[in-house]
Amino acid sequence: MTDLDQMQQELSAAIAAAPGLDALDAVRVRALGKQGQVTALLKSLGGMTPDERQTAGPRIHALREGVTAALADRKAALEAAALEAQLASETLDLTLPAPAAPMGSVHPVSQVMDELAEIFADLGFSVATGPEIEDDWHNFTALNIPESHPARAMHDTFYFPDDAARDGRRMLLRTHTSPVQIRTMTSQPPPIRIIAPGRTYRSDSDATHTPMFHQVEGLVIDRGIHLGHLKWTLETFVKAYFERDDIVLRMRPSYFPFTEPSAEVDVGYTLDKGRRVVGGAEPDGWMEILGSGMVHPNVIAACGLDPDEWQGFAFGCGIDRLAMLKYGMDDLRAFFDGDLRWLRHYGFAALDVPTLSGGVGA
Repeated sequence: MTDLDQMQQELSAAIAAAPGLDALDAVRVRALGKQGQVTALLKSLGGMTPDERQTAGPRIHALREGVTAALADRKAALEAAALEAQLASETLDLTLPAPAAPMGSVHPVSQVMDELAEIFADLGFSVATGPEIEDDWHNFTALNIPESHPARAMHDTFYFPDDAARDGRRMLLRTHTSPVQIRTMTSQPPPIRIIAPGRTYRSDSDATHTPMFHQVEGLVIDRGIHLGHLKWTLETFVKAYFERDDIVLRMRPSYFPFTEPSAEVDVGYTLDKGRRVVGGAEPDGWMEILGSGMVHPNVIAACGLDPDEWQGFAFGCGIDRLAMLKYGMDDLRAFFDGDLRWLRHYGFAALDVPTLSGGVGA
């Protein structure tokens, strides 16, 4: 047996017997380190004659490759064994109790959306949704809003660059959820009874306005619809939402391009220690809560329906404002600050699901 064969056997035995990664690394240094046995043999090739180098070179390189492969195999085996032992020793006790006081809560806006869906579902309405990035036809033109209307101005609407236009229509962040009404009327035949809650965007920011806010709009399209249907629907909705029977509403003539006639709706309030409380048979004052009206014939015609056959009413209000009135909040900006103290105070438990039998503001 030559010296190279004996060295390979000794190193292979040492590698196989290494009990751990540290011991294996020591064998690697002894064989392939700067002063290692195999390294010394490689350095000796420079002092050999060409004939000796031609004979000894391949054997020395084969020795190095064999040792390197054995080291890699042993390292992989040791790492796999270590991982297996770790997995066997670590356990996860899934029976550990949950925290006594869960940290999360339902945001008041989400809760009010659920309350609205519950109330209007009982009235036969379904929930409709639409894209938040809209084109100007659905957002303005189909709603009978003229080109000169201030709502189309740059200072009020978030427009996308001109190169983002689709089919020649300018794109924007929707300024109300009314485009959902247009998409519903153009995609399904009457009769239609929907509410459209969602996020809307306008360039405004103060204690009662934010650039992004939440709005809900309602739409009814059917034969023989008149203003009395609208008033009854709004009275039923407001009484159910505020959970009081002594709600008093008044409707004031107004103007909206997409309804005719149009009406602002005020709710009566009473004063309790200087705070406005919605309700009271003899109100101390009035607060505007929503806008409404009969759907304009031009809007019905723009959606491909015959306004002589189909009539309807629509209404809309801010969900954030409804939450402020019902739950005693005085600054809209706090809705979007992400302050955990505010969320813990005004937030709802996950199991506080609104029901008409148990109370929508449970």
